[in-house]
Amino acid sequence: MYPYMPLLLAAVLLSACKGNGQQTDTMAANPAVLKEKITAQIGLQLEKAVADSGRTGDSLVRLFRPEIASAFYKEKSNATFWSNGQSWHPFADSLFRMVKEARLWGLYPEDYHARALALVYDTIRADTAAKEARMDARWWSVAELLLTDAFVRVVKDIKLGRLPQDSISLRKDSVLPDAFYLEKLAEMEKRGLAAILQSLEPGAKGYHLLKAAIPDFLNRADYKMYTKIPYPEKDSRRFNQFLQKRLAEEGLITDSIAVDSLQLANAVKTYQKKRGITVDGKAGEGTVRMLNTDDNERFARIAISLDKYKQLPAKMPVRYIWVNTSANYLEVVDGNEVKMSSKVICGKPKTRTPLLTSAISSIITYPQWVPPQSIIEKEILPAVKRNPGYLARKGFSLVDKEGNEVDPYSVDWSKYSRSMPYRVVQGSGDANALGIMKFMFDNKYAVYLHDTNQRYLFANAMRSLSHGCVRVQEWDKLAWYILGTDSSLQAGKSVVKTDSVRYWLRNKQKRTIPVRNKMPVFIRYFTCEGQKGRVIFHDDVYGEDKFLRQRYFAGK
Repeated sequence: MYPYMPLLLAAVLLSACKGNGQQTDTMAANPAVLKEKITAQIGLQLEKAVADSGRTGDSLVRLFRPEIASAFYKEKSNATFWSNGQSWHPFADSLFRMVKEARLWGLYPEDYHARALALVYDTIRADTAAKEARMDARWWSVAELLLTDAFVRVVKDIKLGRLPQDSISLRKDSVLPDAFYLEKLAEMEKRGLAAILQSLEPGAKGYHLLKAAIPDFLNRADYKMYTKIPYPEKDSRRFNQFLQKRLAEEGLITDSIAVDSLQLANAVKTYQKKRGITVDGKAGEGTVRMLNTDDNERFARIAISLDKYKQLPAKMPVRYIWVNTSANYLEVVDGNEVKMSSKVICGKPKTRTPLLTSAISSIITYPQWVPPQSIIEKEILPAVKRNPGYLARKGFSLVDKEGNEVDPYSVDWSKYSRSMPYRVVQGSGDANALGIMKFMFDNKYAVYLHDTNQRYLFANAMRSLSHGCVRVQEWDKLAWYILGTDSSLQAGKSVVKTDSVRYWLRNKQKRTIPVRNKMPVFIRYFTCEGQKGRVIFHDDVYGEDKFLRQRYFAGK
């Protein structure tokens, strides 16, 4: 900031304030008078703020929660809290620094009066105006309200986040009472800001790993605006021109002369390898989506992911299954340690895997598959109308309401366009779409974890390929872990033993194994995570974070 800027901005503020009908005689001749004038100013500004949606009359101050500030200062008879009227208390300096460095918490400084607070601090500390500014009650009263309001919003955003609470969050404290904020303010002098904020953060290990990686991200971020590649684009020549320009910005190709398709493909491969996605040299939807993502959006993804951790239960179960549908992996967490992990295949963008919280209640060996109505309508019915032999080729049986098998060639398929009076069942076996094991848990979407007969797909870097269920590569390890930790099995009370399950699998028998000590399942969507001090980004394949950014982080 230029040396004269604080004075210039101060003059603008004072000019704006003197025209708002408030008391303009805010200068004090001595500390005692200054204290009285600050108290009067706080009272006047809060009275107006409560009556006018947070507007205090000062152009730089509009309060986020004026009713909390009013209650807080009413208890103090409008006396100062963050200063003694002439200098800041240490915890005020701590909050000012925290607001200035809010990005280290996945927050945006502008949400906490950062610009106005900087102006107040710079004005009071400016060499040529310090003495006069320190004896002006308006600056101290403005600072009081800004700091209090910033603290309230920081507390809310670190404790609950900025995303709306929903039916899967299971949080019981989705709204904090005013008394909670007043309690935290009262703790400031004894505990200090750092201890209070740390007590508000979620305990999830993933949250702290991601937060710890933010400094590295910020040091590397350049926030440069890159060329946006139009997609989809019918004009291939135009598309290639934008693609070449964008790849040149990555330093992977020249932009001075036109390049041929082979050079372009090689540059795309280099980029794909760099980003850890499928290396095929084709600039498809996923590759273009990554090329169109800049560091501003990446930081928004960090902020959104940190807030998603805040939506989890305040205390997670000791043992649970975690599925990240963006990264396509599954983890079994026990005592905050990952006991096993597996690649998974989740839903395609058009049939995304839903977010849900449930618990595995049973395991089925060699299950049958009954396709849901959506698959029957969009895939099976059109195929069988073209050729009734499709069902036999896929291993499906047609069953009527009485449970009798029906010959598909005997049905007049022209009568059915969206539904039919039959069930489609794929029998047990190695060719079954569910593979040889299914993990059942209650949910309204009819999805579950299961094996697959298309195990070769786990070699793909991009694995958003299913109809919504979660296909698990290491299904056997998951099964043995669940059965091995089921309390009923450990107590020897269950008639089901792990050797029995192995026998059924060897003999390809369909059996249902109850899990009496149900295993919690959390299916979530996180597009970034912290690993070894670095932020690792995953594809926003469902466009969820893009939507959340536009809805709740607009303009950031």
